[in-house]
Amino acid sequence: MTENNEKSRSEASIVSSANEDNERDPAANGALNLPSSVASSGALDRLVDTARDYARAAASDNTLKAYAKDWAHFARWCRMTGAEPLPPSPEMIGLYLADLASGSGPSPALSVSTIERRLSGLTWNYAQRGFTLDRKNRHIATVLAGIKRKHRRPPVQKEAILAGDILAMVAALPYDLRGLRDRAILFLGYAGGLRRSEIVSLDVHKYDTPDSGGWIEIFDKGALLTLNAKTGWREVEIGRGSKDQTCPVHALEQWLHFAKIDFGPVFVGISRDGKRASETRLNDKHVARLIKRAVLDAGIRSDLPEKDRLALFSGHSLRAGLASSAEVDERYVQKQLGHASAEMTRRYQRRRDRFRVNLTKAAGL
Repeated sequence: MTENNEKSRSEASIVSSANEDNERDPAANGALNLPSSVASSGALDRLVDTARDYARAAASDNTLKAYAKDWAHFARWCRMTGAEPLPPSPEMIGLYLADLASGSGPSPALSVSTIERRLSGLTWNYAQRGFTLDRKNRHIATVLAGIKRKHRRPPVQKEAILAGDILAMVAALPYDLRGLRDRAILFLGYAGGLRRSEIVSLDVHKYDTPDSGGWIEIFDKGALLTLNAKTGWREVEIGRGSKDQTCPVHALEQWLHFAKIDFGPVFVGISRDGKRASETRLNDKHVARLIKRAVLDAGIRSDLPEKDRLALFSGHSLRAGLASSAEVDERYVQKQLGHASAEMTRRYQRRRDRFRVNLTKAAGL
């Protein structure tokens, strides 16, 4: 009986520990407290709050949400297996990775990329809690290497939205306020090769809002976007189109004019009656939903069932569309997309002459 009671208390401790860790914001709390040897004061407490704000800004909201889900999933797995999530155990994490890859539990097997993302999430969470997870430890590294060797598949790429597609998509939009906004989003995302988070994070001016991810400047020849992107600050030039109906800058100007937006977020919600623009910034999920809805309305890939058509396209389809459609030197596309290497840009090119440079002939064969 005593042994059973001790076991119950141990399991309760595990559950309590995991739950507490799920509810904590490690970036804002666990790693950002005053040392015990330092006396608290109003000035220091304010600095702690400031440091916590900076810690939250170290990664995007989407990344932080993903890392939080990674930790919650691992904590639940620890509860089910009777293990402690803290301190990190390379042996248990190796078993966790094997479970994710094999699908031996109630959940289906995960892809290699998802497993690597989960491991990155655990590494980040442990670091915020003051621990170091050694990914090179043999219990982790060898298991992950085996998973890659056995299960890795070529990446599944989203379909590119090409020039004809984007024109059909914007043609299917209504000419009300909502349609003007969505037309500007599609044109700007396509011509700029923008990520959906970059689109919705734009402000009209520099320093308009605390959560700004960049701002716009409109000139006679086009628009200049200054973006705080994944790789740091970068500028994206979007030239004017050959005519107003297909010009992303004109679409942006029309939206700002009729929505009466001259300050704050560029892309915001619309009132229920469809007549007024709100002050609330759009979520990046709106861009993904807009693309999928516009693909269906425009009849793109109508040879496929609706479910398959929806699965083919996402926010990245706009970036892939620019990379695949722009008939210019690859360096310009690389700069527009903000890629550090030409190889990454080529991954976005769904159609290109792969044999334009024939090294076989150049080598004398």
